Amino acid sequence: MTSHALGQLSERQACSLLQQAGLRLLARNYRCRLGELDLVMRDTDTVVFVEVRYRRSNRWGSAEESVDWRKRQRVVNAARHYLLTHPHLADQPCRFDVVAAAGNPEDPQNYRWIRDAFTSQ
Repeated sequence: MTSHALGQLSERQACSLLQQAGLRLLARNYRCRLGELDLVMRDTDTVVFVEVRYRRSNRWGSAEESVDWRKRQRVVNAARHYLLTHPHLADQPCRFDVVAAAGNPEDPQNYRWIRDAFTSQ
């Protein structure tokens, strides 16, 4: 399986996990010149920007460790752009979550949802 296909599969699995927890999908793979948002979801009144990370193994670090300062900044900047282009959501509370997985990407047990993984500061 190509890395692009693995990424798409892990994003679908993450989206399914979050929808089962009651979140509603607003956007998938939102792109702008500042970065990309894997998933934008709604958790009651909160807009949730989700970074999905998959690693075949933890040999070179975990999936959650791969969300470094630079990646967080790109997600935050893309989230700001998203809110500018969706002004009806601009006054809603927001949070940044990470869904991290390693191993078999088809096994939902391999996915870990980290709420409030980082902030916009």
